[in-house]
Amino acid sequence: MVHPLHLHALHELLLQARSPHAALGLVFVLLVCPLLLLLLVRHLATPSTAAATARAREELLGRLPSPPSRLPIIGHLHLVGSLPHVSLRDLAAEHGRDGLMLLHLGAVPTLVVSSPSAAEAVLRTHDHVFASRPYSAVTEILFYGPADAAFSPYGEHWRQVKKIATTHLLTNKKVRSYRHAREHEVRLVVAKICDAASKCTAIDLSDLLNAFTYDIVCHAVSGKLFREQGHNKLFRELVEANSLLLGGFNLEDHFPMLVKMDIIKRMVCAKAQKVNKMWDNLLNNIIDEHASKLVPEHNSEDSDFTDVLLSIQQEYQLTRDHIKAQLEIMFEAGTDTSFIVLEYAMVRLMRKPHLMNKLQAEVRSTITKGKEMVTEDDLDSLAYLKAAIKETLRLHMPGPLLIPHLSMADCNIKGYTIPSGIRVIINSWALGRDPSSWEHADEFMPERFMECGSAANMDYKGNDFQYLPFGAG
Repeated sequence: MVHPLHLHALHELLLQARSPHAALGLVFVLLVCPLLLLLLVRHLATPSTAAATARAREELLGRLPSPPSRLPIIGHLHLVGSLPHVSLRDLAAEHGRDGLMLLHLGAVPTLVVSSPSAAEAVLRTHDHVFASRPYSAVTEILFYGPADAAFSPYGEHWRQVKKIATTHLLTNKKVRSYRHAREHEVRLVVAKICDAASKCTAIDLSDLLNAFTYDIVCHAVSGKLFREQGHNKLFRELVEANSLLLGGFNLEDHFPMLVKMDIIKRMVCAKAQKVNKMWDNLLNNIIDEHASKLVPEHNSEDSDFTDVLLSIQQEYQLTRDHIKAQLEIMFEAGTDTSFIVLEYAMVRLMRKPHLMNKLQAEVRSTITKGKEMVTEDDLDSLAYLKAAIKETLRLHMPGPLLIPHLSMADCNIKGYTIPSGIRVIINSWALGRDPSSWEHADEFMPERFMECGSAANMDYKGNDFQYLPFGAG
């Protein structure tokens, strides 16, 4: 219980503060600091068994290869630059061993995986141990819990949303049902490029491809084109905001204690809460509009993702937040991935005109007399196009660091015991540029994925651990 004299003293100090910021600082010092001290005292007073367990855990972590320059409180955070995947690759090359390196990122011990064999150990050999996701305040806010398939921790809900994605949303039949919409959007893009060429005017190809991917994904998810509703700019801003929040090293993810203090959580998570509020308005409007009409059968060719989720809502006991989380992750994953591949493929091909000419010749040979354009039926015969896309994904992965995993039990990798509760980051960008796995690793060479090439049999389904643009499992 706080003594009245203490409250009176606090009141006097606040009156003497010359600005709101000074007052806030005093509140932090007088109210938050004692809480931190109490937590420290509680930690020091832990029962001997818990203390022994903690010591054993620290001993196991101490055996893992790690950079020596660990600082108090922030750990190794000062070693991570503005491009985390590059920093982690360079640190692992100097301080890692057997593709493993331990970093203390703030208060969170994090295992960085940088070799194909170590990645296979995590994603295949011990996949049942690393099936969960670590807690993140940002994903909790952005994805309603999180309640989506990508960030949910391992458990019944994760199994359910994964089943929904694989058996209802992303089946081959459902993907094929959007073919006409995809080909219609391709025709519009080609027409705009042809029009600009006929007038000898410049065209912003990046903006055009960006709008193209957004329109295709929006049609599949909501049955609408946001450009027709004037939502294009808002939608792009939301997707970009998500990417920045999810791709950065967020303070609250590395100092979990901050999140336990509500006032601090509100301050450090303010950006995520603002973005979530805008997503919430957009997604609620989409759901309300679909709910007000007769929902098609979920296996109907006319049904979009929102229709499907509403039609199975009772069967899977989905709340509105569950539906919003699924829609948001589909928007995020679909647009970001497609746009990055298209844009970087064009950049790489324009830098190497002889490769561009080779691809153009392949495409033109596919268009027979009387045929307007290449269709999806022709894709199997476009081997060089497929190779160029695979090579683009190798060099420019949508997520250079895979979504973090969390160990749920102790396990042994490469002779090291990895304790439970450890966050694991797989540097797929480093895997894709590892000179020991790839000849001329930094060069754009689609031929490596062609027949008789060194990577001819590789795909992006997670079966080859030196090539994980979309992860595995």
